[in-house]
Amino acid sequence: MRLGGLFALALSALLSLIGAATAQGNWPTRPVTVVVGFAAGGGTDVLGRIVGRKLSEVLGQQVVIENVGGAGGMVGSARVAKSPPDGYTIVLGSRADAINQTLYKKPLYNLLEDLVPVVLIADQPTILITRNEFPASTMPEFIAHVKKNQATMQFASAGAGSTGHLDCALFNAAIGVKVTHVPYRGGGPAMQDIVGGRVDYICTLTGSAVPLVEGKTVKAIAVLTKDRAPMLPNVKSSHEQGFTDLEASTWFGFFAPKGTPEPVVKRLRDATVTAMEDKEVQKQMMAGGAMVVAPERRSTEYFKAYVPKEIEKNGAPIRAAGLAME
Repeated sequence: MRLGGLFALALSALLSLIGAATAQGNWPTRPVTVVVGFAAGGGTDVLGRIVGRKLSEVLGQQVVIENVGGAGGMVGSARVAKSPPDGYTIVLGSRADAINQTLYKKPLYNLLEDLVPVVLIADQPTILITRNEFPASTMPEFIAHVKKNQATMQFASAGAGSTGHLDCALFNAAIGVKVTHVPYRGGGPAMQDIVGGRVDYICTLTGSAVPLVEGKTVKAIAVLTKDRAPMLPNVKSSHEQGFTDLEASTWFGFFAPKGTPEPVVKRLRDATVTAMEDKEVQKQMMAGGAMVVAPERRSTEYFKAYVPKEIEKNGAPIRAAGLAME
């Protein structure tokens, strides 16, 4: 090949690198899609829309929330894992993603290899609620009733493999009962049937429950944590009522496809933290049942180290209880 030809190839490669670097530096230049792996109206969806609105202002581009439900959030995350690694399609992942890695015999993606943790955003406590007509109002009364009537009862979840499914399954195992599971395509549809009295109880995120509990369209039995949830101060914790065999909450954070350029990951992380620090966002998140994570937990490095620990932490009780999904 002639010298001129080699020079042309080298120049072309250099310009491509410069173009890619410039594109990364200018990111985003068009709308960003945030995939939520559950139906509209659930706790994950509510959180995504609160953060997404402010993130759009910070980035100067529209942030579009797209609900892609199925398999406890796994379908949505798998879609993002297969998306171009350019920062324009990300997923609001959660503890459900850590659960899926063990609960499913063949997960649709590898959380540690196919997605890049960007930033941890919030935590939400899990709450046990029932239909309004349920003949129990406290944790001891609830446990006694379920033990006596388990053969005819049903519990709902946001989907097979969702955090609520696992938490209720572990709760049922802890009190020694077997209750029929009714999976939905998100927390919103599941809550509609709780309100309608078509299923008996659900372990769900406080984000799904706050307006319904305050509106008295459902009955809150307990927040499944050691302390009461600040957004529902009148609901006693399970520990407070003598049940200490389970503590449940869910984390949320942004993930991008593997191979997403570091400058894009950093820009997304920084913009998200700016949105999280907005007082109105924090107020809306609290009203929606979520608490912004502490500053020391907001770095990409922290989230990268946190995810593998969460996979193991959630995997242990799944294996011990013999839970498995195809």
